[in-house]
Amino acid sequence: MDQMKTGQFIKEMRRIRGLTQRQLAEELNISEKTVSKWETGNGLPDAGLMLPLSGALGITVNELLSGQRLEDGQYRERAEENLSAFLQDKVSGTTKSVAAIISFILTILSSLALIVLCAGYADVDIRLRITLICAAFLNIAAITVLLCIMGASSEIFECPECGKKFAPTLFAYIIGAHTLTKRRFKCPHCGKKSWCRSFWRK
Repeated sequence: MDQMKTGQFIKEMRRIRGLTQRQLAEELNISEKTVSKWETGNGLPDAGLMLPLSGALGITVNELLSGQRLEDGQYRERAEENLSAFLQDKVSGTTKSVAAIISFILTILSSLALIVLCAGYADVDIRLRITLICAAFLNIAAITVLLCIMGASSEIFECPECGKKFAPTLFAYIIGAHTLTKRRFKCPHCGKKSWCRSFWRK
């Protein structure tokens, strides 16, 4: 999807419907800044908002994704292109997240297995046992830091308050409370602290 093209299309259709940004925002139960963000090409509507937004603008979701009115003969071709692009973006981000989680879990499990083995079952010298246990804990710490560094360099976040995207510092990324798709940050643009949505850098 071309963000600028889609944004201009949303703006054009909103004006044709005689709606202000505030009226459209109220109809969708979102902030006026979010509508402004879409129309200036600084973001795209979430998947869950595409259907109600299309209804409010009197267009189809396919036209919204295409950023233009479509003739009957264009629908099938555009629908396939839009679906392919949408799924590619989703799969790319999901694949990276799942790969990182799996790597972390496998590292933790292997390290814990080594700790348990050395703690009571392995018939080895006490100094070697302590060394192996320390190595396992260091391994857990190292993979945790590495994943944080990779995440901080691969993700950008969108502030729900002002709609602008930013890259957090490594320290803020590590200590920030998070879910699978959001982290709590203080936005460097508007200064407000909120749950910011994650996007993988392309």
